[in-house]
Amino acid sequence: MVLLEFIIGVSLVSLLVAGLLVRWIMARDAGSPRMREIADAIRQGAEAYLRRQYRTISVIVVVFAAIFAVVLRDPTNGLLGPQTAVAFIVGALASSLAGYVAMYISVRSNVRTANASLTGLDPALKVAFRGGMVFGLSVVSMSLLGISGLFLAYGADPAKTPSLIIGFGFGASFAALFAQLGGGIYTKAADMSADLVGKVEVGIPEDDPRNPAVVADLVGDNVGDIAGRGADLFESITGENLGAMILGAGLAVLLSRSAGSIVNYDLTNWVLFPLVARAFGLLAAIVGMFFVRARGKEDPFKSLTRGLIVTAVLAMLGFLGTSIWLLGAANINLFFAALTGIIAALLITWITDYYTSYTKKPVRSISEAARSGAAPGITTGISVGMESTGLFVLVIAGAILISYVLGGGLDALRPLVNPGILTPNPTDPNYTGLLATANLVKAKVGLGIYSTAIATMGMLSVTPFVLAMDGFGPITDNAAGIVEMSGTPEGVRDITDLMDSAGNTTKALTKGYGVASAALSAFLLFSAFLEVAGLSDTGINLAHPSVFVGAMVGAMLVFVFSALAIKAVGNTAAKMIQEVRRQFREIKGIMEGTTKPDYSRAVDISTRAALRNMIVPSLLVVLTPIIVGLVLGAEAVGGLLMIGTVTGIMVALFMNNGGGAMDNAKKYVEAGNLGGKGSPTHAATVIGDTVGDPLKDTAGPSLHVVVKLLNTITLSLAPLFALFLLKLLTG
Repeated sequence: MVLLEFIIGVSLVSLLVAGLLVRWIMARDAGSPRMREIADAIRQGAEAYLRRQYRTISVIVVVFAAIFAVVLRDPTNGLLGPQTAVAFIVGALASSLAGYVAMYISVRSNVRTANASLTGLDPALKVAFRGGMVFGLSVVSMSLLGISGLFLAYGADPAKTPSLIIGFGFGASFAALFAQLGGGIYTKAADMSADLVGKVEVGIPEDDPRNPAVVADLVGDNVGDIAGRGADLFESITGENLGAMILGAGLAVLLSRSAGSIVNYDLTNWVLFPLVARAFGLLAAIVGMFFVRARGKEDPFKSLTRGLIVTAVLAMLGFLGTSIWLLGAANINLFFAALTGIIAALLITWITDYYTSYTKKPVRSISEAARSGAAPGITTGISVGMESTGLFVLVIAGAILISYVLGGGLDALRPLVNPGILTPNPTDPNYTGLLATANLVKAKVGLGIYSTAIATMGMLSVTPFVLAMDGFGPITDNAAGIVEMSGTPEGVRDITDLMDSAGNTTKALTKGYGVASAALSAFLLFSAFLEVAGLSDTGINLAHPSVFVGAMVGAMLVFVFSALAIKAVGNTAAKMIQEVRRQFREIKGIMEGTTKPDYSRAVDISTRAALRNMIVPSLLVVLTPIIVGLVLGAEAVGGLLMIGTVTGIMVALFMNNGGGAMDNAKKYVEAGNLGGKGSPTHAATVIGDTVGDPLKDTAGPSLHVVVKLLNTITLSLAPLFALFLLKLLTG
């Protein structure tokens, strides 16, 4: 078990580095009493929210674990029952812990970043980024430790164990959906009310301490963009690793049947390859971290990009060595598949930047349209979001096809031309030769599908660093708010604004990265589902009524879930707006700065509404595929999975980019263009931004989780769906 020892060792070293970074950050000066007072309010609000959220999630997790252990126990295959239930609980706990760790360091890095900005850009940049790096290293390490630990605990049989621990991925996805959705509702309700009442109605700056919703807004950055995103990316990595392990187990068997044509089919190597590659990604991120430093007044984004490039190069070198070591030099094409994934990630970030940066034409077209009012600006923003799906699909489609052919060669395409080649007729005189050909082609097809998993691994190889960049955004956003509220000199706000601007870019880019990884991971997990459900040879026929019904339900699920999420933000924001208006109207001295607003009231409104409104949409996503599978069977669930995945990816992309573009259209005006702050154009873009907020920060990111949760649910319960109601009724 040298490979497992290596994986666990690297994970523990990464956690040690994360601990040392926490110690370094905590040794920095936390600033003036006023800075610490504001930071304490943010920390207390975030911690109180997460405690209440995790209590709610825990109750629901226990109920579902009991269902796994008792109600859904299937003694004929052993895949369901106590083992899956334990894996489910461990996955949910690990996902929640990942979110908590991310939030813990975020609410302590923000004030130290704010204070470090008093001495210059470089010290502030290092504190903020290293806070994000704690986030990145911890999330990936805990995922690897969870999978490796369960792998050992459940027998370490590479042929059977991956299927037994798929509940770990289900649990991680389950908890992540609640965390991402609840956090998104919280943060956007606070953000919308702070902007609409503060900026538009009263005309005060962003993060002005006189605004009753401003602390809730800053708390929301941590519970939504940090804790929610930490749980989200934890389940992305976990689900992708488990899916690749399942495919690796099936592939090794196919390769053994075609021995002599393809070398090296050691079962353990193919199953553990994803975890080893991910371990090298951790080491690469640790090295890349030291290249993040500001050179004079250099744009912080350039410094972050420099570190990302170093990390990507080192991760690819690790991939090359791992491919040769575990899979053999004959399968070197799998390394090029990983390279394809990295290139796709870079193209996706470029596309996202093009459609969301205010230096580019799409965002400026929104600002120009807003000169005529909010409606033209919003309409243009919606069109930009829809248009952005075009190039994205071309890149993802290209990555899947190229990596597929790199893995399996042209032979992998033969079933498209001649489907019967995989199932020769036993009565044919040439059956022996045809069977050998079928086994070879199946092995090539398996290699092609596994190669798409490798491409996904390549894309996710830089996840620790990308997570650090993602965490950097909310930390700098909080730091800018603390600087504004504590009354520091104007020059200091210039430094935090510079980092905040870079943070907005990293948050937009990581959303694009998240959708891209969801798209590639979904194909991988869908292939794993077909393998586990026994549908890899027959496929899924949309012409069957039950399958078509399942497909329609999958598409419907995406829209109903999104509607509930957006509606929750709208209703909560409406209550918050009334509260902010009430305080401005009834509490004398707020506008003069002689009386403090009641920040706790706004925090409480967001907390209660987020916890109440996250339950129904989340349970809708969990229960729908289970009901379809129990009533109509595995093939119908496959239709739901396929169409729900495609629809979810497209809608998420539209929401992320459309909302991000409308946000940056506002920032373009606030930078002094088209009349600047306080102008009618500014008011119109602020309204557009508040329309885009629940799209890009609540429904859109939550759909990333929905797509992967649908896959992990169906993977976990695939054996059960073979005994579906329709089959029982018809005998």
